[in-house]
Amino acid sequence: MAEDRSSAGGDSHESGIWLGLKTLIFGNEAEESLRDQLEEAIDRHEGDPGPDAKGDLTPLERQMVRNLLHFGERDAGEVGVPRADIIAVEEGVSFAELVRVFAEAGHSRLPVYRGNLDQIVGMIHVKDVFAILATGADHPAAIAGLIREPLYVPMSRGALDLLADMRQRHVHLAVVLDEYSGTEGLVTIEDLIEEIVGEIEDEHDEVPTELMVPLDGGAWEADARAELEDAAALIDRRLGETDSEVDTLGGLAAVLAGHVPAIGESVAHPSGWTLEVLDADERRINRLRLHPPVERVEEDA
Repeated sequence: MAEDRSSAGGDSHESGIWLGLKTLIFGNEAEESLRDQLEEAIDRHEGDPGPDAKGDLTPLERQMVRNLLHFGERDAGEVGVPRADIIAVEEGVSFAELVRVFAEAGHSRLPVYRGNLDQIVGMIHVKDVFAILATGADHPAAIAGLIREPLYVPMSRGALDLLADMRQRHVHLAVVLDEYSGTEGLVTIEDLIEEIVGEIEDEHDEVPTELMVPLDGGAWEADARAELEDAAALIDRRLGETDSEVDTLGGLAAVLAGHVPAIGESVAHPSGWTLEVLDADERRINRLRLHPPVERVEEDA
């Protein structure tokens, strides 16, 4: 019996050593992080209509907690306004033109560039413009005195770190730079908050329009920003099948054409659908019309 106990104790000791070495080398995969535990707890209550007890989390609160858990995984290149959607003013613009752009854009801050968007030299806050208009002061001959310095961050800067940077510097606009120090996009503190609480719309925001609208004869008119995944679900699953790293209909049309197609240009999709460009400029496609394959038209007829 003593020998058996000794043997059993030896086996236990050896197992303990092996477990220790395994943990040291590979890590303890069985031990979940607090993040994983919280996510699993939220998953268990997915679909619940409301809190089971007074004081419990509502569906909205659960979604916000889930967003917060993944907030640290995002970086500056993934949030905010892409370069193509930036509204900015040139350094030499007149004060009157600056006021006009502010009125049309409906933004509280406008970037200021020198020559092109890759040289953003600062930003102007609308309250500095309003202070001049409200007091009846003389309009400045140049806008240089109104320019403030924004943050400049690389695309890889973590969203959580960027939020901390903005709080510390008391700056609410960051210029996101690509690997060549060109302008990749902009991030405001509102963009970062929306990653947690969801879209924030105010009375100045335009009413969102449908990204894909059906037309007579089986055709569709679509915003070029419409996701391929949504187009596949709503129009034809084959539109979502691509080997290229594009996510939108506009990106798909550009890949198929090998360039940014001009207005009126059409490109053929392997599924038989034809993507006609309705609105575009030299840098991007804005709107498309999707013409159905011949067999789809015949089926509808």
